[in-house]
Amino acid sequence: MGSAPSSDGSGVHLRRTVQTAAKLLVVGHFAVGKTTYVRTLSEIRPLHTEEVMTQAGAVVDDLAGVSGKTTTTVAMDFGRLTLSDTLVLYLFGTPGQQRFTSLWRDMTRGALGALVLADTRHLGDSFEVMGVLEEMDLPYAVAVNQFEGAPAFALEEVRDALDLLPGTPLVRCDARDRVSSTHALISLVEHLQSRRAEPRPLEQA
Repeated sequence: MGSAPSSDGSGVHLRRTVQTAAKLLVVGHFAVGKTTYVRTLSEIRPLHTEEVMTQAGAVVDDLAGVSGKTTTTVAMDFGRLTLSDTLVLYLFGTPGQQRFTSLWRDMTRGALGALVLADTRHLGDSFEVMGVLEEMDLPYAVAVNQFEGAPAFALEEVRDALDLLPGTPLVRCDARDRVSSTHALISLVEHLQSRRAEPRPLEQA
């Protein structure tokens, strides 16, 4: 199984030694940085389905507190990250607007988990996103994307505000920075691994 290079020659072939491919979602509310995050981590030229925002969309897309945003994802972002000779991650960034929720519900199929990007300026907007993941029984970690000028809170304060379970990972990240974004992804992968290692309750006869 291989991947064709992009037309500008920037594509990367999938290694023939890869044995396992894992699907992970990058989710969050509108304008939280999902497209930037996938672009930062992807080793291939990422697939984006961005469209220019128009005046018609102003009725449903709240740009309060968001400066300089002129495009929005209408289907998904897609990227790839090879972790080893045998393991590759496929990253699916979901659209953030409420009207696209049914679309990314479908995208949860086959996913092992999700990284929720959060913004301290709009923490309340994360509840619906996390609610969908919990409804779909999809494990997740939360990464607070650090925007310039956004309120800075201790992670424990953010955990309390989001009402996260003690076992749900919560980290900070900068979606523009590869190292920071990688650490956030590692927190999700380690969370998934720990869940797989947990003993399952015995089934009742």
